[in-house]
Amino acid sequence: MKKWMGMVALLVMVMMVAAGCSSETSQGDDGKVELDYFTFSPGEAHEKDLKKMIEEFEKQNPNITINYEMAAFEDYFTKLQTRLAGGDAPDTFELNYENFVNYASKGALMDLDNLIQEDSDFSSDQLNQEAFKAFQYNGKQYGMVESFSNVVLFYNKDLFDEAGVDYPTADWTWEDELAAAQKITNKEEGVYGTYAPIQFWEFYKTIAQNGGSVFNEDMTKATVNSEANIEALQWMVDKVNKYNVTPSEEELSGQSNGDLFKAGKIAMLRTGIWMFDGFKDTDFEWDIALEPGKTQKAHHFFANGLAVSKDTEHAEAAWKWVKFMSASEEAAQIRIDNAWELPAVSNEELVQDYLEQTPPESRQVVFDALDSLVVPPVIEEWNKLTDAFSKELDLVKLGDKTPEEALNDLQPKVQDLIDK
Repeated sequence: MKKWMGMVALLVMVMMVAAGCSSETSQGDDGKVELDYFTFSPGEAHEKDLKKMIEEFEKQNPNITINYEMAAFEDYFTKLQTRLAGGDAPDTFELNYENFVNYASKGALMDLDNLIQEDSDFSSDQLNQEAFKAFQYNGKQYGMVESFSNVVLFYNKDLFDEAGVDYPTADWTWEDELAAAQKITNKEEGVYGTYAPIQFWEFYKTIAQNGGSVFNEDMTKATVNSEANIEALQWMVDKVNKYNVTPSEEELSGQSNGDLFKAGKIAMLRTGIWMFDGFKDTDFEWDIALEPGKTQKAHHFFANGLAVSKDTEHAEAAWKWVKFMSASEEAAQIRIDNAWELPAVSNEELVQDYLEQTPPESRQVVFDALDSLVVPPVIEEWNKLTDAFSKELDLVKLGDKTPEEALNDLQPKVQDLIDK
């Protein structure tokens, strides 16, 4: 009898514990949830804007509290890695594209596909499709694009007018650019028709404009010395050495290409949209256009995204937060109002205030360029990859190697990096 009573008491205790656990789980689902958010992009300049976003989010989601922590970019990833390694991962955190690929490949991020499919209030159509897909890895959505910037073709309208040359249009090719640059270049006056730096970041975008790439589609084989890539690098070099429409390092004389453009000495310049403010006080008219391509368009895509830790205990709440920061009207408007990078939203009404600012008049080009974005060819040995390219491209720039020689020498080195 005592044994039976003891078993009953034990059963009651088990039931009470189970009930307690059930109540705790229910409370976690229906009660207050606190999310940790780790970020680098606000800095002191935009912390107030982040607070506005959090305030609006918490207003819409009164059961969710966002606890944010900021770190400077140079310290951010060391701190993030320490937290992940110590089992103290923030629920949500910010990643630039290059690091996103690294963290996704190592299994640190939550697959968001099921949360996206179950959310009737969200459609990927709210975002530019190419920007949305950029934060996929192996076909799965591991992040949400938060903000972006890109590179387009800036041009000096006054120099075009003086030379009687039509302004660049969206269907321009490299040949059109060269023809215009040759007509505008006046070396006696120190005026050059076009400029693009010969370096890795420009190279991977330029080869894409010729249908080239650094790797094959599944990134198992290096395609560095393909005919398309050699042709593209030769084009970059020929603008300096053969056609003389781009200033050499000596002709730059230590001046930045931005300074030369601002001084009215470069007619066409490939540079980032972050230069809008720097060029707004020039004493000539300028605008922007899509970059010319050889076989297709291709534009840089520099982006930050938000990810959810695979270890979070609040997946649904975390999804709501990253979705809000990526696609909500409120977050987009705060960014636009405070010139804090650009949201990759598809609704042009949300960015109308930005589009109406001048110069440049053709700001729609910034968003049009997203449709032909190319992301950096990121691998685990990313730093070694960029270093290897930089060394060889410098030799080409100095005339110590031809484009074909440099890319042939690079091919086995890059293959070794992806085989490791």
